[in-house]
Amino acid sequence: MKPFDVLLVGAGHAHLGVLRRWAGGARPPGRIGLLNAGPAAWYSGMLPGLLAGRYRAQECQIELAPLCRAAGVELLDGEVQALAARQRKLTLTDGRQLSASWLSLNVGGQVVGPPQRGSELQLLPVKPFAGFVAGWQAWQAAPQRLAILGGGAAGVELALALAGQVSELTLFSAGPLLAEHAPGLRLRALGHLRLRKVLVREDCPISAIDEDCLLSGAEPVWHGSRLLLATGATALPWLAQSGLACDPAGFVQISASLQSQSHPQIFAVGDCASLAGAYKSGVYAVRQGPVLAANLQAVLRTAPLRQYRPQRQSLALLATGDGGALLSWREWSAGGRLCGWWKDYLDRSFMRRHRLPG
Repeated sequence: MKPFDVLLVGAGHAHLGVLRRWAGGARPPGRIGLLNAGPAAWYSGMLPGLLAGRYRAQECQIELAPLCRAAGVELLDGEVQALAARQRKLTLTDGRQLSASWLSLNVGGQVVGPPQRGSELQLLPVKPFAGFVAGWQAWQAAPQRLAILGGGAAGVELALALAGQVSELTLFSAGPLLAEHAPGLRLRALGHLRLRKVLVREDCPISAIDEDCLLSGAEPVWHGSRLLLATGATALPWLAQSGLACDPAGFVQISASLQSQSHPQIFAVGDCASLAGAYKSGVYAVRQGPVLAANLQAVLRTAPLRQYRPQRQSLALLATGDGGALLSWREWSAGGRLCGWWKDYLDRSFMRRHRLPG
């Protein structure tokens, strides 16, 4: 296949923002493609609401074909197996190969469980979202007691969304619940979880799975047959194997221009990238979009590049599964129906900005 001038890999928040800007008339010259595993991009912010029955699946997805058509971008369906960074060549899982003068990676990460012996305990990671939604729907044909691994925002939102759908739910957190958020948010979340009869085990890292048992160190702490994995994302293995400079966790090290530190003709944004001060959150990825769009335009015209400066603070809004939400900003927290209305408004506004008629 003829090389692309620019190839976007993954339909994450930042790349969606780039496509929206190009659809508005700021598209750079040349042949441009978007590679994504599937025809739609799932919006993670609405996933808890989907599981709680507040949204339909189609409300939580952005169809990529209309957006790509408007942006003058070729849409390709496929999943990356390997990247040769020096040649900027991708090998896909079906054997196809793609190359480009400029690559941009917005591929997120993966959720990996603890070491497992035996197969009695079924594991369902929250990513990729399409697989998670299908897996959860299959599980709900015969609901059973459930454990969730992950004491961050994702684990809390899932627990609150699913508590009424299973007979018993336990949430495990390796440290304090919501440790990176305002203390008041943690207390509010614990109160909601208690009202939903969710058993919360803080400071209980899960080290291994032995048949149907979760182990913390050598101590058995839970028995069952179903475990949701909502821990922080780990890097996709092919990133570190590509020749790109990566941090110790395997994420691509980038500069303020969002370019790889070792291969400047490759950009990386969102969760797959590593930059001081930029946390792995959609809030940060969204703000990388305008800088990335400007810089992809600039490199094709040999113009100066813009610098991305992460915001020092970010707003957190966690759905409580009943139409409400919890909010934190710096050390301040709040909760209730008004916060839920605001979260719903922000989520639907994001979807409207990126949805185009088919």
